[in-house]
Amino acid sequence: MFTPRYVKHSRLLVRHAQKYLRYKDDLLSASNREEIVAGIENLRTALGERDHERTHGAAEALDKTLHRLTPVNWESHWRENCEVILVAIVVAVGIRSFFLQPFKIPTGSMQPTLNGIIGHPRTAPTPNILRQIADFVILGRNYIDVVSREDDQITEIGQRKFLFFFTLSRLICQHQNFLVYASPETLSHDFSVFPGRTYHRGEIIARGAVDTGDQVFVDKFSYNFVKPHRGDVFVFRTNHISGIREDPETGSPFYIKRLGGLPGDELRIDPPLLYIDGKIAEGFGFARVMAAKLPYRGYALGRDYLTQPNQSFVVPEHGYFALGDNSYNSYDSRYWGPVPDENLVGRGLFVYWPFNWHWGLIR
Repeated sequence: MFTPRYVKHSRLLVRHAQKYLRYKDDLLSASNREEIVAGIENLRTALGERDHERTHGAAEALDKTLHRLTPVNWESHWRENCEVILVAIVVAVGIRSFFLQPFKIPTGSMQPTLNGIIGHPRTAPTPNILRQIADFVILGRNYIDVVSREDDQITEIGQRKFLFFFTLSRLICQHQNFLVYASPETLSHDFSVFPGRTYHRGEIIARGAVDTGDQVFVDKFSYNFVKPHRGDVFVFRTNHISGIREDPETGSPFYIKRLGGLPGDELRIDPPLLYIDGKIAEGFGFARVMAAKLPYRGYALGRDYLTQPNQSFVVPEHGYFALGDNSYNSYDSRYWGPVPDENLVGRGLFVYWPFNWHWGLIR
């Protein structure tokens, strides 16, 4: 911060000239290349001597040389901007593919550790636009207000996705249609909106707030070098898992659960406790669920696996047993069995939005 401005400017100019040499090395004539190299050396010498006047002159001369060889025009601006955008896209794709991938929590299977989409019915009017903007930015909350314009009946509720992150519902009635920023599941579960319901003119179909699911970063890098740890909150693909339906638009969904069992672990559930190899499961995440202090309720028996308190299950080799923290409302390995090793995506690392009490590292 104490470096003089002319020194900073001159150093940047040297780096720019060196970059230009590397970029245009095969196109420059020998004389032009020598002129640029001489200009760089002259400016470096002046910088080393801290001679303000000489540095200013050398910088101006080098700048004129570069401008003469690269005249500024609209094509150069477009080319440079396109290069910057392309590099940014490549870097972003690389990070998403190999290091960090954003993921949205769609359901409530991990609540209250991680929130899925939650609807809050209300009869009060929608708040003003400034409050709506603030609630969306901070809490990830949007408001819906659907009122029937005439006596009608809902015949169908269709789902539409926008940019993979936004799910909307189209309410198709006999005489009117509505597009609502909420999933069909949220409308049905939280607002009691489903095909066959009838409404009178002026009656509220759905009014209230919808909190988006937590948005998390998934660490895709660690599992390439270290094996998953028992108790990790992990993300996995659901392809080739019997009992999980594939979405016709997006393919097999991604799930996020807590890793309850590693290959070879013998698991047993005696509500509210989870036993691993005959001992009560250890770790902060397990202890929090098993304490059964609201809103946690402990672990519940399954449907196809771990169905009785005296029944155990040994996780097979190359498999992992997934359990939701919201055990009584989680569709997990108790229903469809272990997750194949090749389906692992990564470890849930960080809730980056919304900025509620979940924000931060995932435990």
